[in-house]
Amino acid sequence: MTKATWFDTSIENSLLEHVSPEDEQGYFVYQLDALKAHLAALQQQDVIKLWFAVKANPLSKIIQTLDCAGFDFDVASAGELTQVLAQGVDPSRVLNTGPAKSKKQLAAFIKQGVRTFVVESLNQLTWLNEVVLEQELSSGEADKPKVLLRVQLQWHEGEKNPLGGNSLTPFGLSVSEWQNIHVDSYPALAICGLHIFQWGNMLSNEKMFSLWSQMISPLTDLANSIGMTLDILDLGGGLGIDYLGVGQTLSWPRIIADLAVIKAKSGVKELWLELGRFAVAECGYYVVPVVDRKMNYDQEQLVLAAGINHLLRPAITEQTFPVQILRAGFSAENTTMQAFDLHGPLCTSMDKLGHLHLPADIDVGDKLVFGYCGAYGFTESMPFFLCHELAAEYVYQDGILTQVRAAQPASSYLA
Repeated sequence: MTKATWFDTSIENSLLEHVSPEDEQGYFVYQLDALKAHLAALQQQDVIKLWFAVKANPLSKIIQTLDCAGFDFDVASAGELTQVLAQGVDPSRVLNTGPAKSKKQLAAFIKQGVRTFVVESLNQLTWLNEVVLEQELSSGEADKPKVLLRVQLQWHEGEKNPLGGNSLTPFGLSVSEWQNIHVDSYPALAICGLHIFQWGNMLSNEKMFSLWSQMISPLTDLANSIGMTLDILDLGGGLGIDYLGVGQTLSWPRIIADLAVIKAKSGVKELWLELGRFAVAECGYYVVPVVDRKMNYDQEQLVLAAGINHLLRPAITEQTFPVQILRAGFSAENTTMQAFDLHGPLCTSMDKLGHLHLPADIDVGDKLVFGYCGAYGFTESMPFFLCHELAAEYVYQDGILTQVRAAQPASSYLA
């Protein structure tokens, strides 16, 4: 029986059997056994150090699973730091990223024990140096916070991408701006690395290797010009997921082989990646019922109980999450399929989850399951518009579906 390649059929019966009035507006579920196996496969290498970009999914159970898999954590806000520390993660295993770090936030992170930072401006570098001196941390080299400077490069025409490419972004500074400093001017810090990340959801090993290769020369030249011993190179994330099912997928063994080359050519001691969607997207699903079906100008439409108020990504990327009907015994090969426009309940034409193929006999009350929702689902949603509820979150482990967060009505956040 043919199933979508992204759908783990071991979870199917639990989803079919799950009935709860509280979840009739849609809910998320994360397959932790599958996540654990995936993370273990990613760690079977000694080329790179892996961090988890918490922005992708900050749920407690997700963080705990990544913690057990040996990942450290990239946090970009005070809220993310609080959530990570609440799971028992030592602050020495936290990397602070993000373009909007004030001196107050840097001081709070230092006070809580964070000792690794990506700085994105001259102000942040100066403030961090001042904070360390003001808090009178030990002046020994081993006790100094590690600092990576985030660099924004310009690429050849045609290399544009979601995080910048040739476009100006707030992420880091140009080589010419960083060349105005010298590491000796910041004695309280161990400025030992560079951070470069300007691509998103890349699906080509060849393209990734080309981008990584192009940056070696400008980054090593920058390090030499400011007196830095380049020990660490952080390549961020951006490894992609084939949301559209076009057959473009990255080979992890090829990534590791390519990065071994980059590591050798750059001469660094450590190479880092901050994985988000590539680490957790495949473990997550979103289940939502159909509330209406209608024909408009010869186009079949399905209206769902929730749309971009729970899954915002299609509206901002014009890429859909894959979907199939949640029906016992379903097989696309044995079912007449047709294309539907999928819409949510919001009073805006933006609330569209895609033009997707589903069974021709789909009807009101049927449930759909969307895939790759382990990343950029719940916390990237916009439930407050039209006073909709917050979706529930479940985990599936050892054959048991367990609620982690109950659905919350609008009354829980309206003043």
